[in-house]
Amino acid sequence: MILEEPSCCFLSLVSLSLCTQQFRTYSVKAGRQGKPLPIILCDTMGLEERKGAGLDIDDISSILKGHLVDRYQFNSSAPLHSEASSYQKSPALKDKIHCVAYIIDACKISIMPTELEEKLDAIRRKVNLLTIPQLVLLTKVDEACPLVKEDVRNVYKSGYIKDLMQEVSSRLGVPLSCIVPVRNYSEELELNISCNILVLSAVVQMLHFIDYYFDEISDRLGNAEVNEKEQFVEHVEKPKLV
Repeated sequence: MILEEPSCCFLSLVSLSLCTQQFRTYSVKAGRQGKPLPIILCDTMGLEERKGAGLDIDDISSILKGHLVDRYQFNSSAPLHSEASSYQKSPALKDKIHCVAYIIDACKISIMPTELEEKLDAIRRKVNLLTIPQLVLLTKVDEACPLVKEDVRNVYKSGYIKDLMQEVSSRLGVPLSCIVPVRNYSEELELNISCNILVLSAVVQMLHFIDYYFDEISDRLGNAEVNEKEQFVEHVEKPKLV
């Protein structure tokens, strides 16, 4: 899932949209012709409230533990089996997920089905057991609030957005400090600095969480195996983010 040269941190993006049918990993470059930055984004199939539909909970475990390879084709009715040829049996630390981000539409919080909420809770518990940091990206905040639509810089001034963040925190069991509002690019043909600031703030928050994650791993491994952590730092860490 990742080249041997520079180590990286992986972020896994768990969405409620079913657009993605494959497990994909994406590197981020410093400009069009720039070098890859020390971060890799992983995209998954979205969740669905119906049983046997959307991303399977067992596939989530495989993703977190680094067993899935890039371009793995999801099958809602049959999660990846440990004997499958595409199953990575002995993933290293660099293959595993180092932070999980849930993509939640701000316009749909109030109508989220109970079944979907229960799925998210089950996933959150699995992630917690692996001590992987997690946060929520609250998207489309401009569509949810006229004040933010008028000027995205109002996002932290909006009482309505604050209420939505508190509702997400309550329903998903995620601390308010782990919920980050962002504005999607949809019709724009040019970059918008205010949108970019929100997105970059979210990435910075993720990277802070990943630092804590690596520190905890170092503490658990102890001096005998701490060299693996040191190698990450030495080669410029590339977090793997889902």
